[in-house]
Amino acid sequence: MRLLPLIGATYFMVAGGPYGLEDIIGDAGYGRALLLLLLVPLVWSLPTALMVGELASALPEEGGYYVWVRRALGPFWGFQEAWLSLAASVFDMAIYPVLFVLYLSRIAPALTAGPRGTLWALAVVLLCTGWNLRGAKSVGQGSVGMFVVLLAPFAVLIAAGFWQGLAGHAPVMALLHAPVAAPSFAGAVSVALWNYMGWDNASTVAQEVESPQRNYPRAMLISAALVALTYILPLAAVAVAGIPAGQFSTGAWTDAARTIGGPAFGTALAFAVVLGGMLNGAGMFNALMLSYARVPYALAKDGLLPRWLTRTTSRQVPWASVLVCALAWALALRLSFERLISIDLVLYGGSLLLEFVALVALRLREPSLPRPFRIPGGLGAAIAAGAGPTLLIAFALYAARDERVGPLSALAFAAIVSAAGPLAWLLISIVTRRSSTKSAGDAEP
Repeated sequence: MRLLPLIGATYFMVAGGPYGLEDIIGDAGYGRALLLLLLVPLVWSLPTALMVGELASALPEEGGYYVWVRRALGPFWGFQEAWLSLAASVFDMAIYPVLFVLYLSRIAPALTAGPRGTLWALAVVLLCTGWNLRGAKSVGQGSVGMFVVLLAPFAVLIAAGFWQGLAGHAPVMALLHAPVAAPSFAGAVSVALWNYMGWDNASTVAQEVESPQRNYPRAMLISAALVALTYILPLAAVAVAGIPAGQFSTGAWTDAARTIGGPAFGTALAFAVVLGGMLNGAGMFNALMLSYARVPYALAKDGLLPRWLTRTTSRQVPWASVLVCALAWALALRLSFERLISIDLVLYGGSLLLEFVALVALRLREPSLPRPFRIPGGLGAAIAAGAGPTLLIAFALYAARDERVGPLSALAFAAIVSAAGPLAWLLISIVTRRSSTKSAGDAEP
């Protein structure tokens, strides 16, 4: 992948358009939602993008964040990094085919009724699997194309919203401060973090990126700016257009487009937004499959998973790992994890904190490691970079204290999943040791 496809893939690994912001507006109102979307990139996205830029340029290896943590903290913590990321992917990846079906149902509800919805979600998994088997370059180039198509209706919505609001002299300040019926600022913060997370995912395909030392820092910073702009501008446009914040919940962009478009082209704009929502689900699943499938491959190369997972195509695509991941995510489609953002945040937050620890550990242990891009400001700046994300993850844990997964709290459920990581490491260590002993015994004359 060159720079532009890397930016496209990174954008879909993190955002995939303004879809998903609706609950932030509905929970916090326009004023607080805009404040969150302005501040979270500075405290969460920018430090993470800088960290990824430094580590990906210093260690541009397949497996990305797993390789960084393993080198900085040792094999045990490297495995925990991979475990947390793959566990989070089960909850995360179940969301996107469901989003595809959700938006498809707004066009043709009969097509998604009953078990047909699951079949459409499975079709998304199969399509993205085939696309991924074509290689990182194909996924990156496809992401650029989907970026343009997906955001085209929002460009119209933004222009029409601002024109309608300014021409009609909408009471913008009153709308920004208008309360919502059931405010939940903590919930809005969690959804904002979820919408801004995933910057490290692009790191796992480093060996499939042209000039990674130069392109990763550029891709991170450009993508961070694009994500913030494509979140803030649509939200500001619907606020200026005078649409009440209380009307927003998942999928409400369609209704906003119909209202702003009016009798002239409201139906056409709403239809285009729905198609964009379908692209959002498929595009994010496709790009994230590219990322996550490289982690089992890297683990297998280190002998921590079966060696057959290292098998690749002629284009160096780890096809065995891609297929195993696709099967796991397909089995998770019926688990309705789309509301369990808190679990996703806890697991992802744990892996992200390990990456910031690895950043500082490598600065201390390997000061002479070539770093084509370095977070400016010395060791203190590297330590400070992790402060904002750490505080936000702590807040997300506090906000999730009342979430439930059956009889368990979401935090207890996430803790059990996390605690299974060391047990998996112990089991793998025992199996590997026995395998090595048996091989050594067979080799003796």
